[in-house]
Order: sequence, then structure tokens, then C-alpha cells
Amino acid sequence: MPRKKLKRVANIVLMGVFSVMLLTQCSHAKQKTPKPRILISTDIGGTDPDDFQSMIHLLMYADLFKIEGLVSTSFKTGTTQDLLDMIALYENDLDKLKEHAPELPHPDSLRAICKEGAKVGATYKGYGAPTKGSEWIIKCAKKKSDQPLWVLVWGGIEDVAQALHDAPEIEKNIKVYWIGGPNKKWGPNAYAYIAENHPNLWIIESNATYRGWFIDDESPKDITNVAYFEAHIKGNGAMGKDFEKRYGGHIKMGDTPSLAYVMNGNPEDPTSESWGGQYTPITHSSRSIFNHNTTIADTVKVYGIQEWRFKGPELIIPEDSVCFTVTISKQIWYGYYLGSGIYGFRYSSKKPETGSYITMSDIPELNEQHGQYVSIKPCYGKEDVDDYKLGPNWYGDLPNLEFFFGEQQGARTISKHREAFLMDWAKRWEWLKN
Repeated sequence: MPRKKLKRVANIVLMGVFSVMLLTQCSHAKQKTPKPRILISTDIGGTDPDDFQSMIHLLMYADLFKIEGLVSTSFKTGTTQDLLDMIALYENDLDKLKEHAPELPHPDSLRAICKEGAKVGATYKGYGAPTKGSEWIIKCAKKKSDQPLWVLVWGGIEDVAQALHDAPEIEKNIKVYWIGGPNKKWGPNAYAYIAENHPNLWIIESNATYRGWFIDDESPKDITNVAYFEAHIKGNGAMGKDFEKRYGGHIKMGDTPSLAYVMNGNPEDPTSESWGGQYTPITHSSRSIFNHNTTIADTVKVYGIQEWRFKGPELIIPEDSVCFTVTISKQIWYGYYLGSGIYGFRYSSKKPETGSYITMSDIPELNEQHGQYVSIKPCYGKEDVDDYKLGPNWYGDLPNLEFFFGEQQGARTISKHREAFLMDWAKRWEWLKN
């Protein structure tokens, strides 16, 4: 073959190889898994400082996600300023972090998505007026995307309930992971609204599983809540110094399993294993309605909704008005006028217990109503007539006894991954060492 023709053939072959390589690279680029879209609703700044710890963890892993919203939902003293304070710490440490994770977001982009959410619990109807937080949930959920918006709820679920009430069409666009338990206890009305009106919502209701993250009774000695802080966090960057202010640095971070769920495993399948736990589909959510004062002979399921209703005078006041208070375990709940001379309140027990209640009101028929109840486990079982009927995408704690950690249902599905999770995080703390 002549030299010129041979050269031409060689060039054609090389161009072909180059084209194949280019197409392969483009194909790989197209196949790159997009970052999960997440929105955090947090009661940071409230009575429990563990949300500050969870926020530090989120910011240190922010390169793995497309964070679309940070909503402050504290019913106490917390505001968006608490979020901004944590972002300022992150900004202080960002140069060191970006040496290893260059895709970490700019602090200003995070500040721009901090929104004020609900500041009080929902009334009996389960929703109220829109907040900047609930409106932001709607805005993010309505964005055109091939991905769902993961709404990770670290506190009350009021803003989610409000968003679903104001824009029910977003139900199909969001996937919710809710740290329930005590948050359900403080927000039974918002939960009741969602369960009754949006049973087809895709939601993980983690009432006890999340506790496997900070129960370290069986952890190796070097990763107990105290030892881990001393070995990997203490003194590392502005965030490490701040971490020490919460529980003296001892790890709790009870809300972090919601993020860990999206980080590791197949989040589309809650029945599979993940760092954020393993869950089971539930077809009903426990509810008990009492039209009388209860005694210890009345049992309810732990984490279920209990409703007490009393008869009284027919007042000329709006329905959903607060008419009495209820004291349970030295804590106060509100009771409401339901109309037609009926008054009621809701409660959710966060653990197996024998509890008592007493009412206080200026209305004689409602004053000093009192009784007891016994909450039992597991929280799911035989369906009762008053239970909320749920759709195919509602998930709860596994009821299998082998996954109980003490009285905490499903907690071992998280605790089994605790070492892997913590040691992965330890690598990032190394980045902040002086």
C-alpha cells in the first residue's frame, strides 16, 4: 500500500478511536448520578441542641446534595438566625474543606434558601396560615425535575402539612423522611391532617428507628458518643469548637439519620438496608378516639394518635378555638372547640408508659376532667376501626423483635451501621485538623 494511502487509513483509524473515546466519555457524563434534591425542616434553636450537631454534619457533606431549602420550624426560641450562625461557621472552615471536596456550595447560596417556618403547633384542624417556609416547600416541589424533592423533617411537620393543604398537587413530587416520636407528640394535629387528607403521600415515619444512631451501649469503645468526639472532632475547625457547646461534644444528632438515609443505600426502597434505617410499609396508623375519661384499663398504641372528646355548652365562638388546656407529665397541650357543643384534644405517646391527664378551663363542664391511659408496643398491629387508612407509600419502624434496641422499635437497623457511618465522617473531620 502506498505510504500516503497508508497514512490516510491510519488517520481514519485514529479519528475513529478518538470518536469512540469521546462518545464513551459523553455517555459516562450523561450517566453521572445527579445529586439528590433535599430540603431540611429543622427545629434548630429549640429545646434540644442536637439539631446544631446535625446541621454541622449536613454542611460537611453538602457537596453530595443539591440543598434547596433550610426551613426553621422551632416552636420555642429558634429562628433562621440559628441557621445563619451555622453557615458562618461553615464559611470559616470552607477553605480547608474545599481542598478535598471542591463542590461544596458557597455560603451565600445557603443563606439565600434559609426560610422562617411555623412558630406554633397546628390547631386541631392541622393547618393554619402559610409561612415563608411552607411557601418555599411548595416552590421547590413545583420545580421541573426528574428527581423528587426529599423533605427531611427534623422537628414539627407543620410546614409540610401547610404546604400540602395550600398546594395538594405537590404530594406526588415530594418524598418525606420525618423524625417522629417526640415531634409527633408535639404535633399530633398536623400529623392527623396529613394522615387523613394525604394518605398517598410518600413518607417514612421514623418514630423510634432513628434512636439507633445515638444509643451507643453496644458500640466499640473507640466510637462511643464521648470517645468519638475526643478522637475525631475536638478542636477541629470552627465547627469542631462549636460542636463541643452541644452536650459537651457528646454525640446525639437524632435527626441525622434522615440525611444518612439519602446518603447510603437505595432511598427509593425503604425496605432495604441503609445508614438511615430499614422500614416496613404500613397500611394504617393507630388512632384511638375516646368520648369519655379513660382509665388504666384503656390501652393505646405507642406513637399512635389519641383523641379525647368532651360534651359542653354550645358556644357562639369559631370552631378550632382554644377553650381549655390539658396537662400531661407536667407539660401543657391545648384543647379546642369542635362545634355543636363538642370539645377535644389530641396527644401522641412517645414511649410505652402509663400516663395521666387533667384539664383546666373557665368552662365548668371542661374544668378538671381527668383520667389515665396505658400506651403499649409495638405501634403497628391489628387495625382498629378508628385508625387512619394509609396508601401504599407510607413506611414505619420494623416491628420485628430482633430489631428492637431496648424499647426502641427498629433501632438496630441503624445501630448496625453506626461504625461505618461514623468512620466515614471521621475522614472529613481530618480535613479540618490544624
